[in-house]
Amino acid sequence: MGTGGTGDVLTGMIAGFLAQFPQHPDEAVAAAVYLHGLAGEIGARALGERCLIASDLLRYLPAAMEECAALPHRD
Repeated sequence: MGTGGTGDVLTGMIAGFLAQFPQHPDEAVAAAVYLHGLAGEIGARALGERCLIASDLLRYLPAAMEECAALPHRD
């Protein structure tokens, strides 16, 4: 996550989540950070850690979202 642009991806995710859920800013930021990290983990498993770049986070973000959707939800 130390390559150029990964922070920009995170910033965009935070902004997007805050725009969608302005009434829950803490949860929006936490979800963005979690999904950003999970996308990085999934990408690193697939590509290896040294070659992971910012655009890879975007490529693996849908897989991260699917993985979260499969988790049991709390009410």
